[in-house]
Amino acid sequence: PISAAAMGLLNFTRDPVPEAVSGDMHNLNQLSAQQFSALTEVLFHFLIEPKEVERFLTQLSDFATMNKISLGPLKNIVKSILLVPNGALKRNLSSEQVRADFIALGLSEEKASYFAEQWKVNSPTLTRLAVGQTLMINQLIDMEWKFGVTAGSSELEKVGSIFLQLKLVVKKGSQTENVYIELTLPQFYSFLHEMERVKTSLESFS
Repeated sequence: PISAAAMGLLNFTRDPVPEAVSGDMHNLNQLSAQQFSALTEVLFHFLIEPKEVERFLTQLSDFATMNKISLGPLKNIVKSILLVPNGALKRNLSSEQVRADFIALGLSEEKASYFAEQWKVNSPTLTRLAVGQTLMINQLIDMEWKFGVTAGSSELEKVGSIFLQLKLVVKKGSQTENVYIELTLPQFYSFLHEMERVKTSLESFS
């Protein structure tokens, strides 16, 4: 049977994924649950603080030594895993979609579910950071929002919970680009808080 990945039915990307990914997922499946959770923790640290490259590489090399894995193949595995969260952030995917993508790429259900759980916990922070980055680099021209109510979803969210759709219009060089985000109310309030902080720190520079 042709896999969903081969047919391009993935949520995080519309492009064909590198051929090496399925081999990397196969290698990931060889890790114990404990090893996988330790590696996932290292990855989320890096996603939240992407400037800490040195620390990330040190943690990977420690992980390789402790678990008697060669660092080369481990780096390839990590590169393949990171494709999903990076794409998921751009497309604002739910943890259910992240889980489905990992399974489509060949990761075991157990590991895919574990990563998706961690995604659910960390994605509000990652979304906020990504928006913060966008606003730091580009000029915000306009912002619109509208409220919505969830009608039903495979997420564990209660049906009828309120969410907010944000549309940010940012200036990138000479062009403008729309950035769309969906946030639950608590996420929106922490996002506002973050924006206030950015504004304050920018004002202290000017």
